[in-house]
This record gives sequence, structure tokens and C-alpha cells, in this order.
Amino acid sequence: MSLTEALNRFTELGAEWVLWLLLALSVISIAVMVERALLLRRRGGGRGLARIADEKLSASDIEGLREIVGKGRSSEAAVLSAGLEKYDDGPSAVEESMHAAQIRERQILDRNLAFLGTVGANAPFIGLAGTVIGIMEAFRNLGANVQAGASSSVMSAIAEALVATLIGLLVAVPAVVAFNIFQRRIKTRMNDTQVVVHLLLAHLKRRGAPSVAAEGRSKD
Repeated sequence: MSLTEALNRFTELGAEWVLWLLLALSVISIAVMVERALLLRRRGGGRGLARIADEKLSASDIEGLREIVGKGRSSEAAVLSAGLEKYDDGPSAVEESMHAAQIRERQILDRNLAFLGTVGANAPFIGLAGTVIGIMEAFRNLGANVQAGASSSVMSAIAEALVATLIGLLVAVPAVVAFNIFQRRIKTRMNDTQVVVHLLLAHLKRRGAPSVAAEGRSKD
């Protein structure tokens, strides 16, 4: 059997399976959107933490800050908590720990977003494939039925085949919109974590500055 014959037999399956595939992708996409939205909501609410951290660090109330951070579930709280765990090990250890925490948070927030991006980019092409298969089937039926009225049935079949392209677009557009919204929110969230990173590092450098100056005076 030649490749052309194999492809023709494949198209004889019709385009209905494409519609079922698009429906499945749509359901999974909606599930991912809901799950990511709930996660971002749970990991949010940390913008006020920067102000609290600044106040506690200015007062050198590290234990108080640890207690507040321990109750938080935001990305900012997770990153700051990682830094406070290495507080007594110096700025370098704190910076590395917080950087690692930021990477972990980014991985958590980015999870499953690649699926939305893939669906958004490829669903129109899947729908187009269904349309092509439907049109091929319509013309095959036209060749087998040349009697009067066959052309109208072919036009009806082509119109049905075009539905696959429409469904592909309807699946792709929400996925792309959600993907872009989530990416923007994640970028904002990670920028917020940078604020607490710099606040804690600045505090550690301020705390170490007097001892360095005193050491220089003792050498003199």
C-alpha cells in the first residue's frame, strides 16, 4: 500500500475525532486555568510583607519577622523565610538561599503553563486539519455520487468541516489569553520577591558595616 493510499484511508475516519480531541484539550485547559488561578491566589497577598519586613528589620526584630513570615503562604514569605533561615551565616549564604527559593517559587508558579501555551499555539492547526479532512471526505463523496443534488450535500459537508477550524480558534484564544495573564502575574510576583531580597541583604550589610569600621579603627 502506497503512502497516498494510507493517507486516504486515514482521512476516511472523518473529522469527528478532531472535534473530540479539541473538546478534550478545552476541558484540560479550563482545568489548568482554574488550578493556576487558585494557586496564584494562595501564593499572593505578600505585597504588604515588604513594608512589615522593612519595619521589623529597622527595629532589628528578627524573631518577630520570623513569626510573621512563618504564618504567610505568599511567594514573598517563602523567599524571605529561606533568607531568615541563613540569617546567622552572613549575606552570601542569605543571598544564595533566597535565590534558590526564588527559583523554586518560579517553578511552582510556572507549572502547567507550558500546556496552555502549546494549546494556544496549536489548537487552530488541529482544527484546520479537521477541516481539511472533512473537505477531502466531501469531495470523495462528490466523486462517488455525481447524481443531481450531490453538490448541495457536498456544500453542507464542507460547511460542517469548517466547524473544526472555528472550534480550534475557540479553544486557542482563551488558552493564549490565560497564558499571557498568568505570565504577567508571575513576573509581577517574582519582582515583588526581589524587594524582600534586597531589604534583607541591605539590613545585613548595614549590620556588618559598624563591625568592619571598628575593626579598621582597632588596627590603627
